[in-house]
Amino acid sequence: MSGHTAIVTGGASGIGEAIARRLAADGDLVAIFDINGEAAVTTAVSIEKAGGKAIGLAVDVTDRSRIDAAVAEVKARLGRPTVLVNSAGGTLAGPFLDITEETWNRVLALNLSSTFHCCQAVLPEMLEEGWGRIVNISSSSVHSGSPGLAGYVTAKSGVVGLTKVLALEFGRRGITVNTVPPGFIDTPMLRATVDSGMVDVDAQVAKTPVGRIGQPEDVAATCAFLVSEEAGYITGQIIGVNGGRNT
Repeated sequence: MSGHTAIVTGGASGIGEAIARRLAADGDLVAIFDINGEAAVTTAVSIEKAGGKAIGLAVDVTDRSRIDAAVAEVKARLGRPTVLVNSAGGTLAGPFLDITEETWNRVLALNLSSTFHCCQAVLPEMLEEGWGRIVNISSSSVHSGSPGLAGYVTAKSGVVGLTKVLALEFGRRGITVNTVPPGFIDTPMLRATVDSGMVDVDAQVAKTPVGRIGQPEDVAATCAFLVSEEAGYITGQIIGVNGGRNT
């Protein structure tokens, strides 16, 4: 039961929701940031009914002013945030030559710049505390590439690079920064990709050594360890949760 105050972006669904629920179950006070404010509140209420402590806030992670305001609200309501999990993200699929500048910038803002802004907004609180844990959710596609997802793969690759830089800059200040690139995980975002015809579930499971699709809780368990006291000697690392697909 750590009792740290944790912010989870994209925490109202999918991997982010599983992480928020796991951290709350482990004793953290959890602030859920999600562009769907109603869903964020609903998830927070559900966590509290289960015995945890959580709040849900409507936050567009591409809007720095809203991020700053939300971090200030978290500090006022739950205490200084010292755990940050950047899980918000999304794909905009399409052939490379059809990508517009607007789409490219949107994908980078949602998946990469959002991580930059959230880290920059929360790190001063961690520095004040002398302790902090950041986990950035990237993607196993940074290892393999993925046709039709140039912007997404590029952005998530940037998340990996940013993670390594932050780990080096803040390691001596009691702050660790790691990234988890999930593999084939059963989430609403994946299901939307499946429905579009881009992914065949059975074919992907056949390529997975453990022989099953991953669950959001698999990622949440890894994040729970990385934000714990016991993980203090782990930083700047890429911790794959992919059933053995990438090693």
